[in-house]
Amino acid sequence: MARVLVTGGAGFIGSHACKQLARRGHEPVVFDNLCRGRRELVKWGPLEIGDISDAAALDRVFRQYRPDCVMHFAALAYVGESMSDPSSYYHTNVTGSLTLLDAMRRHGVDMMVFSSTCATYGIPDVVPLTESHPQHPITPYGASKLMVERILTDYGRAYDIASVTLRYFNAAGSDPDGEIGELHDPETHAIPLLLMAADGRIPRFEVYGTDFPTPDGSAVRDYIHVCDLANAHVRALDYLRDGGRSVALNLGTGRGTSVLQLLEAVERVTGRAVPHRLLPRRPGDPAILVADAVMARKTLGWAPTVTDIADMVATAYAWIRRRSPAMAKGSVETAPCALHAGGVSR
Repeated sequence: MARVLVTGGAGFIGSHACKQLARRGHEPVVFDNLCRGRRELVKWGPLEIGDISDAAALDRVFRQYRPDCVMHFAALAYVGESMSDPSSYYHTNVTGSLTLLDAMRRHGVDMMVFSSTCATYGIPDVVPLTESHPQHPITPYGASKLMVERILTDYGRAYDIASVTLRYFNAAGSDPDGEIGELHDPETHAIPLLLMAADGRIPRFEVYGTDFPTPDGSAVRDYIHVCDLANAHVRALDYLRDGGRSVALNLGTGRGTSVLQLLEAVERVTGRAVPHRLLPRRPGDPAILVADAVMARKTLGWAPTVTDIADMVATAYAWIRRRSPAMAKGSVETAPCALHAGGVSR
């Protein structure tokens, strides 16, 4: 079928996309510097270690494998970190993407599926968010992704590079087969942190904000299963290969789950209480972020298959239990929490 260069394919979402590419008969070639990716998540094709800012490394991989298209996941993606170190975010996410796109031009590759984010929207005026909502990001992370979206528009117009930009909301869950899952260091995503708190591996889960204008006062987010995200990327690839025009699409379930509802779901799935602490909201945290994904359904024929938050939690829990004898046996091992995060970060 197609040979696909998958930048960041050793990461959480990228590795799930590689599995689905292989299932569809495509050949994923992973290009990852392993700074935050994990070698053990690369199972369905070759791994080439390199950085997207390294033009010579990219030229070597393009010459060796001659990919038909690119799935571009490689990026720094910690919202809080982007506030304290914007230089790294603009260098990696923007300059790195430019270097990658110019390598595509040199080697005649004219299709890209780009991993973007709802963080490009900033504080929403209305929810659910459609693709026409104004984009006013409030963090360097969101701004860096929006810059790449603009670059893709300009490169499409000038150099005929077709792209599908996928703005997804909160990735959740893990591969139901248990082959791959979420492995972040440090961990910032809500569901793994809740499961770690239930297991005693961090002292508590911290809930930032209980006075939002939401039913229970905690922030509401749209959680989407990682396998549904991966499926959308493969469908976007098929769309481009069939001659589809460049487009930006939201990916979400259209259903909001509050932080406290998520905590309750973890307690139901695990049968364990989650120690937690209620803290003031963080500056800039939107009360509600929920996607309108109608365009993705119309354009790609895509729809999420996992919409119940407990089902998402269950797949993440199964993955953690496979990797943690302590959780599987019900014992508790306490470890310091290297980084506390609220229940709303991607």
